[in-house]
Amino acid sequence: MSEKIQLLNKLAKKGSIFTFEEASKLSTLHTGSLRVLLSRMEKEGWVERIEKGKYLIIPLGAEKGKYTVNEFVIGYEIVKNAAIAYWSALNYHGFTEQIPNTVFIQTTSRKKEPDIEIFGVRYRITRITEKKFFGLQKIWIEDSQVWITDPEKTIVDCLDKPQYCGGIVEVAKALRNENNTDLDKVIEYAIKMENSAILKRLGSLCDRLGIPVKIPQVLLAKGYPLLDPSLHRKGKANRKWKIIENVDEKIIGTLE
Repeated sequence: MSEKIQLLNKLAKKGSIFTFEEASKLSTLHTGSLRVLLSRMEKEGWVERIEKGKYLIIPLGAEKGKYTVNEFVIGYEIVKNAAIAYWSALNYHGFTEQIPNTVFIQTTSRKKEPDIEIFGVRYRITRITEKKFFGLQKIWIEDSQVWITDPEKTIVDCLDKPQYCGGIVEVAKALRNENNTDLDKVIEYAIKMENSAILKRLGSLCDRLGIPVKIPQVLLAKGYPLLDPSLHRKGKANRKWKIIENVDEKIIGTLE
């Protein structure tokens, strides 16, 4: 059996994506020879390079450049300590019918380029602090496992950064889906994020949607953030929640 086939068999047992370091541990070749082999395997259509030092095994029978690979699996492998989040997670959990044309990834690791494109798919990488990296669950994508924010953390993250989920209206849709969310858990997560704007947006949306919510007023810091920071700054000041409601009440109040 050739070195190429032996290496592919070993790598395939670990998953469809591998790094140069992983291949090096499984191969008897020296670094230079391994680089040449991987380059030859890429030209022959056995593997495809995702980014520097990271490769994808092309499924047998698939034509290079025409196979389908789940975007979540690739996105999860782009950076360490990562999870699918924001608009992508919102769609996965069934909170929005909108299908984003970008895969949103949340990570605690450094990444030089926040926006990259792989196989024609755009990926938006957002770095957060360790204390905000919680509320995760593992899901299976074919034969791979990836981390994704759970329903409640997804809502809280989108309240934190509405611009990464298509706007605050998409968060309102998620809150209306009461069967799939635990509001007490949403509040617990929101407090843990230590960002008063999240609680203010949550309180304002719940009032508009007629959802009873109990948020201690003492947690609402000074200042009036925008309900939706991705929109214009004009709006009514809500003194109860200390927020500028710059989204038409009719738009949220009439959501199906």
